[in-house]
Amino acid sequence: MTEIRNVEADLASFRTRALLVGLAVVFGFGLIAARMVYLQVIRHDDLAAQAESNRTAVLPVVPNRGQILDRKGRVLATNYSAYTLEITPSRVSDMDATIAGLSELVDVTPRDQRRFRKLLEESHRFDSLPLRTRLTDVEVARFTAQRYRFPGVDVRARLLRQYPNGEVASHVIGYIGRINQRETELIADWPEEDQANYRGTEYIGKLGAEQSYERELHGITGFQRVETSAGGRAVRSLANTPATPGNAVVLSIDIQLQKLVEDMFGERRGALVAIDPRSGEVLAFVSKPTFDPNLFVEGIDVENWRALNESMDKPLLNRALRGTYPPGSTYKPFMALAALETNSRSASLVMNDPGYWMFGGHRFRSHGDGLGPVDMHRAIVKSSNTYFYSLANDMGVDAMHDFMKPLGFGQITGIDLKGEVRGVLPSQAWKRNTYKRPEQQRWYAGETISLGIGQGYNNFTMLQLAHAMATLANGGVKYKPHLTMATENVITRERVALPGPPPENLGFKPEHVRLVLNAMQAVTTEGTSTRVFAGAGYASGGKTGTAQAVTIGQKERYDARRLEEHQRDHSLYVAFAPVDAPRVALAVIVENAGFGAAHAAPIARRVFDYLLMDQYPNPQDLAAVRVGQAGAPIGTPLKASEQPWPPEGQTGAIAAQ
Repeated sequence: MTEIRNVEADLASFRTRALLVGLAVVFGFGLIAARMVYLQVIRHDDLAAQAESNRTAVLPVVPNRGQILDRKGRVLATNYSAYTLEITPSRVSDMDATIAGLSELVDVTPRDQRRFRKLLEESHRFDSLPLRTRLTDVEVARFTAQRYRFPGVDVRARLLRQYPNGEVASHVIGYIGRINQRETELIADWPEEDQANYRGTEYIGKLGAEQSYERELHGITGFQRVETSAGGRAVRSLANTPATPGNAVVLSIDIQLQKLVEDMFGERRGALVAIDPRSGEVLAFVSKPTFDPNLFVEGIDVENWRALNESMDKPLLNRALRGTYPPGSTYKPFMALAALETNSRSASLVMNDPGYWMFGGHRFRSHGDGLGPVDMHRAIVKSSNTYFYSLANDMGVDAMHDFMKPLGFGQITGIDLKGEVRGVLPSQAWKRNTYKRPEQQRWYAGETISLGIGQGYNNFTMLQLAHAMATLANGGVKYKPHLTMATENVITRERVALPGPPPENLGFKPEHVRLVLNAMQAVTTEGTSTRVFAGAGYASGGKTGTAQAVTIGQKERYDARRLEEHQRDHSLYVAFAPVDAPRVALAVIVENAGFGAAHAAPIARRVFDYLLMDQYPNPQDLAAVRVGQAGAPIGTPLKASEQPWPPEGQTGAIAAQ
């Protein structure tokens, strides 16, 4: 009986254990089934997307950058396709050995290496950096066969920016370059949509129109979904959203006129701005010397950067936008208008010019033997310093400031280029805010005198001077100056004009404006620029100016031969034409060149001849203008509309590199 009970107990225990095991097995299979339901039903979409992403990648498709054109549709900036040899530093263990090995397959010059090292210092280790651009088909094939030897190195097909006219209009057009850390941080603050548009973009506008119209030129980034191999290399395209190319930007400048002006400057430094007073369109915007923007596209090498950055001539300085100068006697017509508009002096008042003006025991120089009796008209035509010394003293610094400010002197014009400087239009408040010590903050009466002839604290840009001249020529109606006329759709070729603010009427009395403009016209027929404008087929008005670069003592005589070149006087000219219905107004300065009629006015004359008479200087005349030895045109001018563009012998920027 005992044995029977033991067997029954063992069976009961076995059944219990079997049941527990069975329940455990069922529970385990239940967990597996639940997990399968969770993975295959509840998380199906999520996991399917993850699985898909393991074998696919979404790549940005960078759009073609829009072209930059001049007012006649001539190309100023465009793109060309090329193969580039690129290195990702984070994937390269020995950079020197890698470059040495690559040099055996493709031609890597010392300049290429210097440029690459400079990029290496400025970029992230995960960036793909170009070592060589414009590889030949043979070089591409040679590297491809040996690619396995160079992890982190690849050949890419890229569109590179090209500036076909080289140095011409470089300050206006600007250039593009690789996005740096500061620009990356700025992009990070943009709206998400704009940030997404720059994914995959490595280059951005750095200067000029390339910078100011970056959004229009960039286009809209597309996306491509590709199937990838286990090594991450794209093997097949699955879907594609094409990129939208950037719009073309149409500038108001005439590139042929721009080149002519740059040629007329020759080796001299200076600036010229020509504006259509009827609209504010900038027809020429010249800063000399210039630079080749193509140097920056692939990353400028240390040698070229040092040459540009350390040059005494400062070729990277946009003198038209950022160079400030005393206007000299070109300020006198505006002073005359100020006198009339503020009732400070009548035009008929006659005063004697003995060749100097005395104030506080100081002799302020004028003409050597004096001009004798002068009224306002004669004071402008013959450029009497004495007349305008006394006028400045009568008006006072603050009255001059308040009149000149609406004309744009010492103000930001708002032109569509970044980096414009304000210059200095002095006032008592300006001096108090500028200087720290109380004795420096005080305005002294003697400081007012030289302001009347455009000296003293006066410092303006050629843009401001040209803008003021355009406003005066337009009867006091002021347009905001602008360099861009329109954008052009790359597909439809439809142009969309870029609207500007409405013009502002400064309310000058027409008879006052006419009196000043008539005097400026007389400057070209009986005044300081008579010889330069002899035989012109139109009537123009102008005013020469000679501005001090350094202060000369009242008891000293100016002698250019005793001064260093950069200490000599500047040569200036402001002008408008034709007189009856002005279509162009300009301001030009030739740095350290001396008398305005000898250097600046001849350049202005030929700008007017080009725009109004379709004339282009012949080689002999052009050579004379370049060295300041020209008056009226020498010989027979050429027909501007028949001059070839691009000029004969210009092979393009790429070939020149």
